[in-house]
Amino acid sequence: MARDEELKQRWDEVVTKLSAQFADGDTLDLDAIIYLIGVQELGQLERKFKKDHKLDLMHIAICKLLTPYGYYEFDFVDKDGWPHYKAKETLPHLKAGEQSILMKEAIVNYFIETQYIK
Repeated sequence: MARDEELKQRWDEVVTKLSAQFADGDTLDLDAIIYLIGVQELGQLERKFKKDHKLDLMHIAICKLLTPYGYYEFDFVDKDGWPHYKAKETLPHLKAGEQSILMKEAIVNYFIETQYIK
């Protein structure tokens, strides 16, 4: 199976499972999935977040997702339990479609690693 087709199938599986679990079947978009990963990584699952914290959660997720690609590395957890990352390498300039593919690939890899999907 071609790499692109395999990524598409795995991405569809992630979206389907997460949408059923967290959105009553409505289809979650890329940003919503990144947000969920941020909440998972923070580990404060029952907490309600304000808008500025939602952006911080998405930042946590993006750092976590791009760590295996060498762009970030985990640094420390602060006194409030928030993980912090430091940039290791400048992100390449990608077109919007290329950014989307990179993030989808990183998300699929994250959920394979966490054994949410196979």
